[in-house]
Amino acid sequence: MNFGLNIVEYDAASDEVKSIYDETMKELGIPFVLNWFKCQGNNATLLRGNWEKLRSTMLVGNVPFILKQLIIYNISNLKGCNYCAHTHGVIANGMSKMLTGSDAEKLTDNLNSSYIPSAYKTAIKIVTNLALSPKNSTIEDYEDLRDEGFSDLEIQELMSLADLTNMVNTIADISGIQIDNELMEAK
Repeated sequence: MNFGLNIVEYDAASDEVKSIYDETMKELGIPFVLNWFKCQGNNATLLRGNWEKLRSTMLVGNVPFILKQLIIYNISNLKGCNYCAHTHGVIANGMSKMLTGSDAEKLTDNLNSSYIPSAYKTAIKIVTNLALSPKNSTIEDYEDLRDEGFSDLEIQELMSLADLTNMVNTIADISGIQIDNELMEAK
């Protein structure tokens, strides 16, 4: 159900938007353009800015990519953003074997699983709480993350995930985009 933002398919996109679409596919390592990007395809400036924010927060840095995916999944799931929960759940579950050693185990089935390191559980809990209630941030949150071994640089990266996830959830929810067919088949 699209509420008014048109999905701009690759073939119908301007050259500038196609260039951004190409970047997203290359850097995300997927052979298709996510609907999240396509719902912004009418506005190359907005698409570029949102892609750069997503890239800088999610794809770059010292925090492990799998932890970032678990955080984005958890926040999205609790906020009821089906598009983002499904998308980031597929990505996290595709990486589950890194922690579980098994293709059968899916990390999103139990974020309290013994497969998930204590530091990851602490980060998931704190960043999720702050995404849902940002004014409830305390010095203890930062101390708990430091106690788990996160540097101040990594804590800054983690906290930026609360902001990024709220942004991607908002865009997905207000645009009414549907889960990509390619991702429906993956889960």
